Amino acid sequence: MADMEISGRVISVLPEQSGEGRNGPWRKQDYIIETGGQYPRKVCVTVWGDKIDQFGISEGEEVNFSVNVESREFNGRWYTDVKAWKAEKGSGEDVSRGQTPDHFLNTPPPQDDDLPPMDQDDDLPF
Repeated sequence: MADMEISGRVISVLPEQSGEGRNGPWRKQDYIIETGGQYPRKVCVTVWGDKIDQFGISEGEEVNFSVNVESREFNGRWYTDVKAWKAEKGSGEDVSRGQTPDHFLNTPPPQDDDLPPMDQDDDLPF
C-alpha cells in the first residue's frame, strides 16, 4: 500500500492511552485534525509509542502527517486506523527525527488482545 499524507490544523489532543499487552507495554495518542479546503473534514490521526514524545504536537498547530491507513475486524465490526509514522509542523520542520517508513512498517502492529477493549454498546450515531 502506498504511503499517504494528510494535513490540517490540530483541533484536539485526546488523552494518551496506555496498557500492557502480550508483547509488553504500549502507548498511543489520538489527534483530531481539521483539513483545509472548501469542504474541511475532521480526521483522527493516531501516534504510537515513542513517536508521541518525538513529534511533540500541540493543539492549534498546522501539521502534515505521513500515514498508513488500515482497517481491522473485531467482533463482527470494522475499525479503521490512520497511523502516523512521520510529522512535519507548519513551518516545514520534520519532527519525526529521521524515522523512515520502512522502520515503521517493520514494527509489528498491536494485536487485538493488546488493544484496549472496545465497548460494543457505544452510542455512535452510525
